[in-house]
Amino acid sequence: MNDTALLVIVDAANVVGSVPDGWWRDRRGAAERLRDHLATRGLPGRSGPVEIVLVVEGAARGVDSVPGVRVAAAPGSGDDEMVALVTGAGDRPVLVVTADRELRRRVTSLGAEVTGPRTVRHAGPAGGSSPSRASDEPGIRRRVNE
Repeated sequence: MNDTALLVIVDAANVVGSVPDGWWRDRRGAAERLRDHLATRGLPGRSGPVEIVLVVEGAARGVDSVPGVRVAAAPGSGDDEMVALVTGAGDRPVLVVTADRELRRRVTSLGAEVTGPRTVRHAGPAGGSSPSRASDEPGIRRRVNE
């Protein structure tokens, strides 16, 4: 992917866990549905080149990449894997999708922007909307250490 493309790192466990749709019964399947949704829909509201990396951990390991979404299986902590991806991005613009406050703190201290799961999540299997969460802002939070 182009080094000037926005790197979007998606916290699969956090995004999947933001909707109480039974994801805990099939964590891998839930991660695959999110991956497929991202591959089809991309990142709404963003123009220009975008590279999407879906970070999976635990029972969701083993989810394959598809065109449009690279899947990174964290060997340990998903949060640590996302921090490593931000660190490895250099000067490239990075957006991390998560509602995890500690992860947000860690990646913004490295210069990444953050946004909540609502930016990429989709309605559950029944097609209904998911409940809003206070930590799930619709917009992008700017870097805190500029």
